Amino acid sequence: MAFGFDTIALLALIILLAYTVFGLTGFGSAITAMPLLVLLIPLRMAVPLMLVFDLAAGLLLGLKNRRVVDRKELLRLVPFMLVGMSIGLFALVKAPERLLLLTLGIFILAYCAWSLLLRPEVRQISSRWSMPLGITGGVFTALFGTGGPIYTIYLARRLDDKLVLRATISSLIFISGLSRLAMFSSAGLYGQESLPMLAAFLLPCALAGLYLGNYLHSRLPAARVVQAIWAVLIVGGASLVLRNIR
Repeated sequence: MAFGFDTIALLALIILLAYTVFGLTGFGSAITAMPLLVLLIPLRMAVPLMLVFDLAAGLLLGLKNRRVVDRKELLRLVPFMLVGMSIGLFALVKAPERLLLLTLGIFILAYCAWSLLLRPEVRQISSRWSMPLGITGGVFTALFGTGGPIYTIYLARRLDDKLVLRATISSLIFISGLSRLAMFSSAGLYGQESLPMLAAFLLPCALAGLYLGNYLHSRLPAARVVQAIWAVLIVGGASLVLRNIR
């Protein structure tokens, strides 16, 4: 591979961290990893790389909890998600990488501010929100693989059972992963040199993180986990904005 040992080691640690978060929460792997990955590899390599791991993780969690998935909510979101993903793929291929990274940084900081400062009340919302949130989530899913938080904003206000919520989010991420795989393959993103070998090398790190996250799910204080995740997101988002706004 065209990467040094230090780079490979750092990539492995990032993937391990990201999928530990995924195992703990059912989402958040890309939004945790992407600000760190783009310090080491190009965005157009990082996005299809993370997709390989999202598919593996989504398959494992989706199969484990498939009986409790809310299929009605999936059917509402998926068509709008696919529309958004088509828009996002066009931007990923055509837009300047600097602009995309700046957008990612702003998105992460806005999400942190919305969650930490506004503290919105979790209340039931209409199913009509599936259209704007599905499309927006699809755009950010194709661009950065970070649509999970947007889908969660919708589903957390539609589903009361935490197990059903976690299983439905995981299944939605897996469906979006299959769709992105087809889109990215047709766009030639998997033709990049070193990408297949890098994905094969780092996949065990993703699976190890997933196992670790599931193991720690009922053993760690939830507040401590959340605080650590927010710290990573804020630092990563701020660094992206500062680096690309100049």
